[in-house]
Amino acid sequence: MAGSSSAKLGHSVAKVLGIKLQYRNPTGKGDLSRGESVFSVSTADTYVEEEPTTGEWFRDLLPTRKELLQYGYSLFPFTHWISRYNVQWLTGDLIAGITVGAVVVPQGMAYAQLAQLPVQFGLYSSFMGVLIYWFFATSKDITIGPVAVMSTIVGNIVSEVAETNPDIPGHVVASALAVIAGAIITFLGLIRCGWIVDFISLAAISAFMTGSALNIAVGQVQNLMGLSGFSSRDSTYLVVIHSLQHLKGTKKYDAIIGLTALTMLYLLRSACNFGARKWPNRGKTFFFLSTLRTVFVILLYTLISFLVNRHHREKPIFKILQTVPRGFQNAAVPRIDSTIIKSFSSQLPASVIVLLIEHIAISKSFGRINNYTINPSQEMVAIGVTNLLGPFLGGYPSTGSFSRTAIKSKAGVRTPFAGVITALVVLLAIYALPAVFFYIPSALLSAVIIHAVLDLITPPNTIYQFWRVSPLEVIIFFVGVFTTIFSNIENGIYATIIISAAVLLYRVVKAQGRFLGRVKIHSVIGDHHLDDGGFEKGRSNANDPDSSTRNIFLPFEHNDGSNPQVVVESPYPGIFIYRFSEGFNYPNANHYLDYMIETIYKETRRTNPNSYPKLGDRPWNDPGPRRGHAAPDHSNRPTLKAIILDLSSVNNVDITSVQHLIDVRNQLDRYAAPDRVDWHMACINNRWTKRALASAGFGFPAPDVDSPTFQRWKPVFSVAEIGGSSSAAAAAEYLENQQELRRQRTRDVEQQARSTSRSNGDNITRETGSMTSSTSDDLSKELGNSKAYTKNLGATSRVAVVHGLNRPLFHVDLTSALQSAIANVERRGDADPKGVGTLEG
Repeated sequence: MAGSSSAKLGHSVAKVLGIKLQYRNPTGKGDLSRGESVFSVSTADTYVEEEPTTGEWFRDLLPTRKELLQYGYSLFPFTHWISRYNVQWLTGDLIAGITVGAVVVPQGMAYAQLAQLPVQFGLYSSFMGVLIYWFFATSKDITIGPVAVMSTIVGNIVSEVAETNPDIPGHVVASALAVIAGAIITFLGLIRCGWIVDFISLAAISAFMTGSALNIAVGQVQNLMGLSGFSSRDSTYLVVIHSLQHLKGTKKYDAIIGLTALTMLYLLRSACNFGARKWPNRGKTFFFLSTLRTVFVILLYTLISFLVNRHHREKPIFKILQTVPRGFQNAAVPRIDSTIIKSFSSQLPASVIVLLIEHIAISKSFGRINNYTINPSQEMVAIGVTNLLGPFLGGYPSTGSFSRTAIKSKAGVRTPFAGVITALVVLLAIYALPAVFFYIPSALLSAVIIHAVLDLITPPNTIYQFWRVSPLEVIIFFVGVFTTIFSNIENGIYATIIISAAVLLYRVVKAQGRFLGRVKIHSVIGDHHLDDGGFEKGRSNANDPDSSTRNIFLPFEHNDGSNPQVVVESPYPGIFIYRFSEGFNYPNANHYLDYMIETIYKETRRTNPNSYPKLGDRPWNDPGPRRGHAAPDHSNRPTLKAIILDLSSVNNVDITSVQHLIDVRNQLDRYAAPDRVDWHMACINNRWTKRALASAGFGFPAPDVDSPTFQRWKPVFSVAEIGGSSSAAAAAEYLENQQELRRQRTRDVEQQARSTSRSNGDNITRETGSMTSSTSDDLSKELGNSKAYTKNLGATSRVAVVHGLNRPLFHVDLTSALQSAIANVERRGDADPKGVGTLEG
């Protein structure tokens, strides 16, 4: 009663406001059912598809209580596995954690120099990164801490602030940047916007990594060779030029330390790789030796530095780190004000992008390698919280490290808890090793940086594979690399992302639709058809998906790579099948439909050639032939009857695209007048798309122009059996009952034989035989009367339509759409002669 009252109230309000509830409904009826059709299968169930409602949309959008609880649970992934932690997992985490800790300590100090900060800030960032991340991690392999690219960006910001606001310490700026960037990323992760990263293509990421590696490596040549007199923060090409110009000012001891250390790092890695190939059974040993080569080289050259400079602490022979404070000397609440934020606001977007793409790309890659799936949104939360809390102990922006993640993965890490082990190693270094750090040569740290970042350069073979897949994206790759070299890292990032987005938009806008034709194909195994023998013999129904002979639909131009020698036939004279290739929305709707109309006009003729009795009646864009010339003869072309749209690639439509479709329908109706063009929609995979198209008048035939009432049509519905003999359960039951029948007959025969041997009279034999016959006949009769085996025993099975009866021109596939289109054309009796004016491949 309440529902009826609300409906009446709604209708009254609509009438007052002038809202047409039956807008563009050609039948003028609210619901269509099979009463308007000729579909009459006595065993079929009626199904009228209901449209989705606005309330349903809101219910799908708003989370339920259960989903809210799951959301809260998902924010702390460690609770999913920590209760099942065991000794075997701990062993793997100990080995991996200690191994990564031995690498992160020297790398953290080296990257702090890139950030124009004292080396202890690299240790602070390393400690907080690995300690916090494991609480929120969905990747067991990622190691968060200082990385080369982010450190370079921080160094650029610190250098600029030092010039404009020299009273603000560099570490204060770096900490404020970490807090602001961390807050932005945390927010994106909490609202589950991890999909944003998917807009950054692999070509853009590779260009960013390659250009950044070249920029960083070239910038470290100054410290490696002991050069001075120019800035290593200039564009890469300028740094190369200035380095060559100042080679005469090389400090020989710094150069000796740097070059020999860099050479030793590569020699040790090559030797370990050779040993692993030579003795595969000792591959794990060589892996750990290769991993610890950085630690070995640093210890070796630190010892050399100690021996050389122990009597020259005030004036060392070559540049060394000197005093490194013990403990967390810079632990404090980060200072954030408008002056500091304004100083790095222009580089904040690049900082956020670098933090995201490096971490997410690495975590996805290692997740695929090690057979697990990460949650990008949750990884955003992990990065964000790490950068929010890290500055309280002096940390600067941190993200996932490729080199340390690879080492951690190969070391056999089992869970994210390995980060706690790494944190303990870093903590030990912060409190126990500052005296050793005093003698570490600066050129040695530059060698470590160059050795680490050169592995980030995309190798030529990978670029060649990119070229094989998409040549255009290789051009984008080189644009990003050269922009980084001749400008800076930030501009390289923006260039690749903007160009990639422009290419994506162009592909969407200029999506090319395809006209399809029909081809009959045969399945062949070896040198014979499947129909040649066995249980497949005789199955030649072209509409049976299990048949070896069936119809498929291919583009006439063969631009899908199909064999050009295969002749693609027209579906039917005057019937066109058109496939959308990239979705159907407002950017590409006009391009799609313009091409469709142009082709239809070329392949058909106007239904009424005398629609313009006078010359002045013709439109200016169709003025007709010149005076004294006859109009071209298009009588061999068919008239337009129907259009079938393949919507298999369309997930959503919008107002603009549907309005374009309505306009084209009206245009083609005028072209085909006095007839109407039937529009069939195949492979619709979204209920909201159906609702949008139905509200625009698609989904059922339009009434004839001259008919005041709605006429009946001849739909072709796709039906499927409900359970019955074709279901798996029925087939299994049927087989089991058949076996039981055979077993019963065998027992009856054996019983009859035993009874015959024991009996001396014929009466017992007759009685047993009668019992046997009766039992077998009863079971056979039961099987025969069972509705589950109607197909096997010849009865009619129960079926139901797949799509709603109220939308007879929405079809499950192209085959049923074509059958329906042909049936209605032939019902009207206006079919053109077959073979005349057809498209051919």
